[in-house]
Amino acid sequence: MHQQKKVFKEVTVDLSRVEKELEKFLKVDDPILSQTCIYLLKAGGKRIRPGFTLLSGKFFDYSFERLLPVAMALEIIHMATLVHDDVVDASLTRRGRPTLSAAWGNSVSMATGDFLFAKALEIIVKIDDITVSRELAKVCIQMGQGEIQQIRSSYDVNQNYKQYLYRIKRKTALLIGLCCKLGAMVSRADKRQVWILSTYGHCLGIAFQIVDDILDITADPKILGKPVGGDIRQGIMTLPMIYALNYSSENQRIRELLVKRDKTDEEVEEAVELIKRSGGIEESRKIVNLYIEKGIKNLKELPDIPSRKALIDLARFVAERCY
Repeated sequence: MHQQKKVFKEVTVDLSRVEKELEKFLKVDDPILSQTCIYLLKAGGKRIRPGFTLLSGKFFDYSFERLLPVAMALEIIHMATLVHDDVVDASLTRRGRPTLSAAWGNSVSMATGDFLFAKALEIIVKIDDITVSRELAKVCIQMGQGEIQQIRSSYDVNQNYKQYLYRIKRKTALLIGLCCKLGAMVSRADKRQVWILSTYGHCLGIAFQIVDDILDITADPKILGKPVGGDIRQGIMTLPMIYALNYSSENQRIRELLVKRDKTDEEVEEAVELIKRSGGIEESRKIVNLYIEKGIKNLKELPDIPSRKALIDLARFVAERCY
């Protein structure tokens, strides 16, 4: 967490202001919705998406007032998707705390997620730029398609790298890329500069999700804030698993374990160990590094100001994080 605060040093004050505005905006008259929204805000999210938005704006005509509604809408959309994800995945913990669905039940959780999407729309309509609304709508549609693709492909051990990238692009990378893109657009960057930051964000989004998938196998559950092996239990085929299925000498046993729908704790632990032995973690980290370096390379065209270093440091943080 200290490293994350360090890379956001350029926008620390403005990120605090975003946090306060989110708290005010999500305090509503309905007692249950007010409780669930504040519970989510206090859950200790990384706020990486508003950070990307603000840092991307720093290169151009930076205006916190113009960027604030964009940063808030993007974070609220992200929160809504996490709530829905936890219901779909039947997750019990996130960030070391019970998920909303574990604490309030699926019905309240789904209603809260829907409410958050509606609140994001409430902010978006106040942004005096139809292009922003259009870009947000396009990405939200694709995120929904990615979620359906993940559900449809559960327990399918014949998935390949291309199919995996399709899924994580829509699940994670598009929204992070959009944070950078809109931060630049709202700050009046030209088309080339918008493309540079959008591509940087997209690369980091791919890397971010691959690291998430690695941590689901290798992390310390106390640091991660949830049990490891969640993807294995739910039949979500991630890059380390796809590598193990294709290249491990023990791939037949891995296949038997991953395709099974009701796994015991012992079977999950066995699958974790087999995937670790396969070399899939190391190969996945190589892919992470390729995307990180590609993202950083794009930034070379931008002015050499503190925010560029912050984005480079943020890329390193994404690659090296342990939670």
